[in-house]
Amino acid sequence: MQRLETSLPGVYELRPVVHRDARGFFLETYHHARFIDLGVKETFLQDNHSTSSRGTLRGLHYQLLHAQAKLCRVIEGEALDVAVDIRLGSPHFGKWTSIRLSAGEQNQIYIPAGFAHGFLSLTETVQFLYKCSDYYAPSDEYGILWNDPVLGIDWGTLTPVLSQRDANNPKFAEIQPRFLPRYSPK
Repeated sequence: MQRLETSLPGVYELRPVVHRDARGFFLETYHHARFIDLGVKETFLQDNHSTSSRGTLRGLHYQLLHAQAKLCRVIEGEALDVAVDIRLGSPHFGKWTSIRLSAGEQNQIYIPAGFAHGFLSLTETVQFLYKCSDYYAPSDEYGILWNDPVLGIDWGTLTPVLSQRDANNPKFAEIQPRFLPRYSPK
C-alpha cells in the first residue's frame, strides 16, 4: 500500500498493490498493522455501503461528539470524494481537498475525525464503501451546504441529485462554533 499526501495534512490517498492475472485481481483493502505504519491508527467500528446513481451528491456530513475518521473506497464506478477541515483553530480551517475514487484504480481516501465529508457519483452507478471509527449517531449528525461559496468546492456540477436534508444544510459561516470540532495539535 502506498500513501500519497493531499493538500490537507492528515488526509491521505491510499493506493494498494493490485495483483492481476487471467482470473481477475486480488488486493488487500485493509490490514490494521500495515495501516498503522501508513499513519492510519484508528480502530474502525462500523462499515457502510451505499449505491448512488450518476450525479448524486451525499454530504457534507460530520458528527461532533461521535466524530468519525473514515476510510473510503469505491467498488463500482467512480466518485469525487471531498474532505473539508472544519476544526476550529486548525491552520487549514475551511480548506478542502478532493480525490477521484475509482473501482478501476482501487484507491482509497483516509479522512481523520474533525473533517466534513461528501462525495459525488460520477458514473451511472457508484457503490461506495467506507469504514468509520465511531458508530453512526443520528442525534449527533450535522451537515454543511454542499455549494457554500465560502468553501468554494469544485464539484464539477451545479445541479446534483440531493436529499432534502443535504439541500437544506446550513452554510459553513452559519454554524455556531459550539457545533464544530476543535483542533488539537499533536
